[in-house]
Amino acid sequence: MTSTEDTDRDTGGRAGDSAWDVAERALEASRADGCVVVVDAEDAAQSRWAANGVTTAGLVRDRRVTVVAFVAGRRGTATAATSRHGDPAEDVARLVADAERAALESPTSPDTMPLITPAEAGHDTGHEAGSEAAGGLPEQDGAEWLTAFGGGLKAAFARAREEGNQLFGYAEQVVRTTYLATSAGVRLRHRQREGLIDLTARDAKDELASAWSGVPLPSTGRFDSGAALACLREDLAQRIRWARRRVELPEGDYEVLLSPSCVADLLLHVYQAMDARDALEGASPFATPDGTPRLGERLTAPGLTLRSDPALPGLECAPFALVRTPGGDMSVFDNGFPLHPTRWLDDGVLTALVQTRHTAAACGLPPTPRIGNLVLDGPANSPANGVARGASLGEMVANTRRGVLVNSLWYLRPTDPRTLALTGSTRDGVYLVEHGEVVGAVDDFRFSERIVRMLERVTEIGRSVPALAREWDDGLSRTSVPPLRIADVAIRTTR
Repeated sequence: MTSTEDTDRDTGGRAGDSAWDVAERALEASRADGCVVVVDAEDAAQSRWAANGVTTAGLVRDRRVTVVAFVAGRRGTATAATSRHGDPAEDVARLVADAERAALESPTSPDTMPLITPAEAGHDTGHEAGSEAAGGLPEQDGAEWLTAFGGGLKAAFARAREEGNQLFGYAEQVVRTTYLATSAGVRLRHRQREGLIDLTARDAKDELASAWSGVPLPSTGRFDSGAALACLREDLAQRIRWARRRVELPEGDYEVLLSPSCVADLLLHVYQAMDARDALEGASPFATPDGTPRLGERLTAPGLTLRSDPALPGLECAPFALVRTPGGDMSVFDNGFPLHPTRWLDDGVLTALVQTRHTAAACGLPPTPRIGNLVLDGPANSPANGVARGASLGEMVANTRRGVLVNSLWYLRPTDPRTLALTGSTRDGVYLVEHGEVVGAVDDFRFSERIVRMLERVTEIGRSVPALAREWDDGLSRTSVPPLRIADVAIRTTR
């Protein structure tokens, strides 16, 4: 497979050149055995700030077209962003030709399968099937959102200056519409909102006193970005007050409280490693060395359930497979495959791996493609009369005799994919807790852990909340996870 990419940015649409027009034009131009076209149209509002002042703010409109061509069991991909210059028909024809040339120059695809039919995708031939998360469209367009958010940011700056702090960060709201069209007759569309607020606070006089927090924007429903920003700032102000008291922490093994952000960062590595193909090759913690998947085995502490569902309220995502780039644990042949609720871990037991149709056939299991959200539940998170139970992070701190509270993780890197060993460090907030109170901040520390083994040592599962994984905030932001209490974490200084 060969890929070509152009990064020109589309600053406006053209009459008679809708996303469906582009997709149909590409399919008409294709002479390959099969063709898949994905058009992504994106409207984003973005803002950055530093030292209590806005540095940039603006609106961005992108439209990117991806064409995947299939020739005699080979595949090729070409991607380009549309622009206002040039002839649309010539641009699309050139893109299709690039994809077909890449297919001819590529080896046979190991995951070759027939393209999904409209019946398999769940809609009638010749009819577009659209999906849009209920209430998913924002109540404000990008310009209105920027104006409203700017007002909240101005108030946050004023409060931070009063407290002797400086704020740094980034926020965005994105409305993305994706169109999928294939030579097999599939026509699917999905539209949703996503975005985030990423905020760091620093003491204006003490460079060691800093704290970070972030929140994802929900896919649906009303979201008051100004109120969310105020809550983040207030939480960070408390953490800065903690950080102004420094205490020494000898190296050793400690009980550790991980914030939801930390848990999200670690679990996204777990989710990424749940590749059935790697398991079949014995290069995964979810299989024996001879390639036998460990389905049905307990891998974590009891009570942990890891799941995905395209229809989860506030975390809605595309209800069908969207694959733009061949390789990994996703197959371009599966584009349009309907996605259903999937439990990856159930009460700590491995119940599913990420399966393409090809790997599912090899395993003798139903296909379970990757889904665009992730939830970790504990037994205390089962709703009772519509209200989630389980302790908040603050309540878990209050119930801690002696332990370490970790706010966020940084520079996580895998060191052994067979065991899912990661190395990394903490950043912007590590605190010593004694007798239910934070007594001060301690130095950041490095750690090296086998994450699945680490989940065996979970002793308390808090209340699941939407969480922003700091190292993944430009990737999968639709996560809901609890804080976790973990025993015997080795703490080593970063110095």
